[in-house]
Amino acid sequence: MVQLRRNAPWSATLVLLALVAGCGASPTVRPETAAARPGPAPGSAPLDVPPDVPPPSPSASVSLPAGSVALTRSELARVPQFGPPPVAVPMTLPRGASAPWISRIATSQKVAFITIDDGWEKNPKAFALLTAAHVPVTLFLQVDAIRSDVDHFKALVAAGATVEAHTITHQQLKGRSYGLQKREICGSADQLGQWYGRRPTLFRPPFGAKDATTLRVAHDCGMKAVFFWKEATNKGKVYYQEKHVVQPGDVILMHFRPAFVNDFLAVLKAIHDAGLTPARLQDYIPGAA
Repeated sequence: MVQLRRNAPWSATLVLLALVAGCGASPTVRPETAAARPGPAPGSAPLDVPPDVPPPSPSASVSLPAGSVALTRSELARVPQFGPPPVAVPMTLPRGASAPWISRIATSQKVAFITIDDGWEKNPKAFALLTAAHVPVTLFLQVDAIRSDVDHFKALVAAGATVEAHTITHQQLKGRSYGLQKREICGSADQLGQWYGRRPTLFRPPFGAKDATTLRVAHDCGMKAVFFWKEATNKGKVYYQEKHVVQPGDVILMHFRPAFVNDFLAVLKAIHDAGLTPARLQDYIPGAA
């Protein structure tokens, strides 16, 4: 395991070792755990309710889709309350034949962006969790991971998510030919557009690995930007690249994994503790909405 002094600057190499593995193995650096859980939000159930007891009605009084499961009272009590995000001021993108590479939106607004990759795990509580949190999220979906249950993610779109592209087969694109990268990027955007009624305009490469060809292909496939991240979460812990706090404009990485509920709650808490509000990523990228 790589050992790092707390609060020491991270080199780009160490960041890559720690976070690029986000689409595969767990990060190898020592995680920074979030602070103590917040108290219950106004009107939510007390924390001493057993975690296996469901609330009397679905989260946020919304009917659950088929196959979905309501959050427990204790899970609901851990969902922080956010005010509405500010009116978005889109960033200025560079002009050129390549899509820009972004890990933090250039903004002074007190917002952060939740992004969730792949789609292999279809957690039955995902709809209830997104509905209870009532925050926008971006789903970078892999076609092969979701084709077995496209409707699961349609429910998440109904709960406030926006679908973007993450390739068809999750191959590492860096170093591959223009043609292969085009099949993976354009092909995934085309298929997701057919399934969800909106063709993606943003892209994240598998493992966060890209080269100049990736950015050129993304541009040619109609992608307005290609995304990395500043924080990642796994097994309910948040991992930071820089300061051990979410900063304005940060893009946060999650995955659809077995610990999805705890991961999502950890990200919400980190954003809330930083005094920020989750915002819709597409609103900050010109032409992406």
